Parts: sequence; structure tokens; C-alpha cells
Amino acid sequence: MSRQDINRSGEMEVFVRAVELGGFTAAARACRMTPSAVSKLVTRLEKRLGARLINRSTRRLQLTPEGCGFYERSVAILADMAEAERHASAGEQVAGHIRINTSGSFGNHALAPLIPTFMALYPDVSLELIHTDRVVDLLGERADVAIRTGPLKSSSLTARKLGAARRMIVASPDYLRRYGVPSMPAELERHCRIGLSYSRAMEGWPLKLGDQTTTLPAARGLQVGDGEAMRHLALAGAGLARLPVFTVRSDLDAGRLLPVLEGFNPGDVEEFYAVYIGQGGPLPARVRTLLEFLRENVSL
Repeated sequence: MSRQDINRSGEMEVFVRAVELGGFTAAARACRMTPSAVSKLVTRLEKRLGARLINRSTRRLQLTPEGCGFYERSVAILADMAEAERHASAGEQVAGHIRINTSGSFGNHALAPLIPTFMALYPDVSLELIHTDRVVDLLGERADVAIRTGPLKSSSLTARKLGAARRMIVASPDYLRRYGVPSMPAELERHCRIGLSYSRAMEGWPLKLGDQTTTLPAARGLQVGDGEAMRHLALAGAGLARLPVFTVRSDLDAGRLLPVLEGFNPGDVEEFYAVYIGQGGPLPARVRTLLEFLRENVSL
């Protein structure tokens, strides 16, 4: 029998039971084995160790000096294993630290309003929110969950869809007063179009022209590194921006931003996913609970 085929913890547990219960028959009942199976296991153990552990008699088991030492060490090892399992199973408690990596736009407009409710429901959980629009390595960044858009590039990740958001072109009233309100897509050529400085799955601004959709290059004159910076620049009157509706809903309601060329909006959406490491394996309860909470409460 190869070393990897030996179930050492199982052998130890049966041996300890036999010693503590005073016989092979009692140990067999406790371990759901037959007495002969217990006897053979102890014999194999002694043969492998090259030492007699128990002096057998018709009345009781008597430990040899080697058996006493092996019993004491086995008890300690089994206790350590039980303690390790207790620590691991603590993951079943909704408690501990969760590190979330998300874009500034999603974090500010979709996630932040939900945080007080989650913290009230699960007071033993602490949250750490990291805002960045760049795609990060979850393992390298020690992130439990990341909020991303578009398809996954790594097979080691699992994604749960949180929702989809329509995008629209917006501008501030001040910008439109100064530069005019475009009425046709072709007029966008003379406007400052704020773009993102990093590559995305969808580049450019799609616009519907009759039965066809054309794509206009996004950036003309100004690029930024994240969606929230784009929103603030649009609010400041720096140019036109194409943003998810949920990030500008309050600005539209307050009149701080106005929709532009909505009649030519093709209605395309951007899908948002909660991404985590693993493929079907067990998740700590705190992470599993957060994922379910987001799935049920995120509104885009």
C-alpha cells in the first residue's frame, strides 16, 4: 500500500476509540465497523509502524509504552484537526471581512445606496470598497468580489449577473447653450465627445439611423480614466458623454444633465456581473450572502 493510500487520521481515530472504550468490539460499534475489521486495522498499523501498540488479552487491552506514546500523539493530532475544521466552518457564519472591487460609477450609484441596509442586516461583516475602472487580478488584489462588465477572460472566475443598464448621450444645459443641441448624429462631429482612455469590449458610440446602426468614435478632444470622471466633466460643461442611465438618473431628474439624440439611441445595454474566484466550489457564507443580496437588490 502506497503512503498516499493510507488514511492516517482514520487509523488514529479507530485506535483512539479502541483504547478509550476498552476493546475492539466497543470501538467497532462506535466506528460502524466489525470487530474483526478493527482488529485487522490495528494489526496493519502495528506492522506499518514496526512496533506493538497493544497487548491483547481476553479481558482488556493493555497499551505498550510505544502504544501510550502513539495514543497521546494521536489524541493531540485529532484535536488539532477538529480545531482546524472548526476554524474553516466558521466561514458558514455571516461574519468577517469582504473586499469588493468595483468601478467608481457602479460603486457610487448602485452599490453605495445598498451598503447601509447590508451592514444593518449583517453587523458582523466588515466591507472594504476599492474603486477602479481597470480590470484587476482578483487574487493579486485580494478581492473577494469584483463588479465587472462584459465577458469573462479567465476560466478560473465565476460570474453572477446583477443586471443590465441602457446607455445614453448626455450634456449639461450650459454646454448645450454654448455649442448648440445636435439634432442629427452627423452634428456630433463638431462636438467634444468625452471618451475613456482604456479599451472596452464596445468601442465608440452606436447610433441608430433608420434600420441600420452606425458607430461613431467616442473620443474627440477629451479622454478620462473612469466613468465617474466622465460624468463630472459632463456636469461641468466640458462636452458630451455616453453613460449608463443609472449613473445619471438623479442628474436628469434635477435637470443638471439633459439627454441628447435619444431618438437615435439604439437601446444597447451594458451587463454587470459580480465576479469571484472559483467554479462551483464552496464559498464563505459572508461572500455567498453578499452575492445573493446584490442579486436581489441591485437596480440599474
